[in-house]
Amino acid sequence: MVQPSLHELLATARVVALPLVTRFRGIDVREALLLEGPEGWTEFSPFAEYGDEEAAVWLAAAIDFGWTTPPAPLRDRMPVNATVPAVDPDSVPAVLARFPGCRTAKVKVAAADQTLAQDVARVAAVRRALGPEGRVRLDANGGWTVDEAERAVHALAEFDLEYLEQPCATVEELAEIRERTAYLGIPVAADESVRRAADPLAVAEAGAADLLVVKAAPLGGIRRALEIVERAGLPVNVSSALDTSVGLAMGAHLAAAVPELPFDCGLGTASLLAADVTAEPLAPEDGTVPVRRVVPDPVLLDRYAADAERTSWWLARLERCFAELNR
Repeated sequence: MVQPSLHELLATARVVALPLVTRFRGIDVREALLLEGPEGWTEFSPFAEYGDEEAAVWLAAAIDFGWTTPPAPLRDRMPVNATVPAVDPDSVPAVLARFPGCRTAKVKVAAADQTLAQDVARVAAVRRALGPEGRVRLDANGGWTVDEAERAVHALAEFDLEYLEQPCATVEELAEIRERTAYLGIPVAADESVRRAADPLAVAEAGAADLLVVKAAPLGGIRRALEIVERAGLPVNVSSALDTSVGLAMGAHLAAAVPELPFDCGLGTASLLAADVTAEPLAPEDGTVPVRRVVPDPVLLDRYAADAERTSWWLARLERCFAELNR
């Protein structure tokens, strides 16, 4: 991989703070640091709570996308899912309306401030809105214990689920809940057990999941993610981490290079942003997003620039993570 100097990275670094339409993952504003390399714009945006060692992997991905030509795409558009945060049932139609043409919805469940009854009501509202032919998948972000997950699966199985993403936190727990609920025929997907694991292949080797959810940035870039896909030997889906359209472009290039991709991808999350860095965001149209590079609009970069304190925080983080990569 081509390795730019820290000076090169800092020379083009822009930090933005983008408001969200709906509170998501406990935040109302998504911050990101954008960089311009010889291949185009790229994004470094690990969540604020991540430590430097983990965040450095995201920087490796940003450098890979900005300084190296991505693999040749096998597709020019990617089908995507709608993402439904932990909203009230009455808000579901408005959320889905921001994802035109999407016939798959990923519904957030197991939030710390939500009850199972609230989750059931939200999923029921999504199923009603999509109708019997729509696909509904759930994402618990590892928020349940095994017993809680078992109760939840029984309560939610009636909604004809496509799969259940990361119901529990650990590989061992995933294996146990998969075994307990196998008779229901609801596949278990692993996300955090891939992207936040020291060994992203451990979940596949343990037989703890039916499919993997892969994301370019947390896995160190498109090429490393493709290596994991090849070695895992399981079906995969490609998703994002609430990126700007610049970061979503990286995810779209990863998805376009995966040989077999039987699922609608989680790459439509620009629709959760109330603002973006481009006037032509990678937002869903007819249920798909294009595979292309995104060039930020200078006016929008200025309009949504983070304040001086947050900009300094991100630039200092960039320097620390760069040092981490070069140890």
